[in-house]
Amino acid sequence: MSPSPNNTEITIIQPDDWHIHLRDGDALQTTVPHAADSFNRLICMPNLVPPVKTTEQAIGYRERIMQALQNSNISDDRKQSFDPRMVLYLTDNTKPEDIINAKKSGVVQAVKLYPAGATTNSADGVTDIKNCVQVIDEMQKQGIPLLVHGEVTHSHVDIFDREKKFLDEVLSPLIQQFPELKVVCEHITTADAAEFVLAQSNNVAATITPQHLLFNRNHMLVGGIKPHFYCLPILKRQTHQKTLIEVATSGSPKFFLGTDSAPHATHAKENACGCAGCYSASIALPLYASAFDAVGKIDKLEGFASLFGPKFYGLPVNESHITLVKTPMQVPNSYDYFDNSTITPLMAGEHLDWTIKAS
Repeated sequence: MSPSPNNTEITIIQPDDWHIHLRDGDALQTTVPHAADSFNRLICMPNLVPPVKTTEQAIGYRERIMQALQNSNISDDRKQSFDPRMVLYLTDNTKPEDIINAKKSGVVQAVKLYPAGATTNSADGVTDIKNCVQVIDEMQKQGIPLLVHGEVTHSHVDIFDREKKFLDEVLSPLIQQFPELKVVCEHITTADAAEFVLAQSNNVAATITPQHLLFNRNHMLVGGIKPHFYCLPILKRQTHQKTLIEVATSGSPKFFLGTDSAPHATHAKENACGCAGCYSASIALPLYASAFDAVGKIDKLEGFASLFGPKFYGLPVNESHITLVKTPMQVPNSYDYFDNSTITPLMAGEHLDWTIKAS
């Protein structure tokens, strides 16, 4: 990282986003340019309708993403370096052969575990991890990481306790059974999860979102319910937020950037039964920079955003760079979406301390 003498400008290696939702179809015309403006590689979530369950479906999805990029106003340099990486959706019926085909493809980077009913479009998710033992064994053999949405879905478990319960009852036994399996605990939200990851081998890592670094459940609930802060896993107590900031800015290679940016039309978010997800793709780097700078750790941003993810996935570090400046920016109130709708981004209308410097 190349900081200015007074830390008002930093140049870092181009980051990657190791957890993002782009959706499909017309949505890609908005989401792909927003992501490609900042990130080279993306781990593209497979919970579409229908889900991405096979390598053939993953290749088709990647082609649609790349076509949306070509139709955008993104610079030619960005178009050339942009590399969306695909993920298969794990189900009770996934077969070991699916993992072998994924490895051969060169574009499928990982497999995603959604406990059935845990989040958006997760109805086809795993009902019992025991149904997937042969598949996970093949993943361990092939070196394909398992990405986990770490929550149980039992109705009797409080929503604020579901992450810890998953770690204790599902993930811990799984790691003991498959010690060589690479695992990413995605979008961790609790001190329990941070401590769990730190206690495991180097095969276990975690992504952290900007919303879980910047906010806690008070921001979502005090003074009225604010639907654009509603995501799953849900925002937790301030004490958990504090621990997430500490580990994200610690320089530990076990924690890296994953926005979990998830587009939902504004009218679907601001609804009697609003959708879960925060949209941050277009402003993610200023959000992360603001979080790191707030605790005096802007010098740790490059490792978290640009170095530790490639190291975990066994991929080369990007060759391009991006510069952020400590100049206030106002987050747009909304972005145009498809079917004459809009998306409301995280912190819409508010000011951030950092912005991306124009090329």
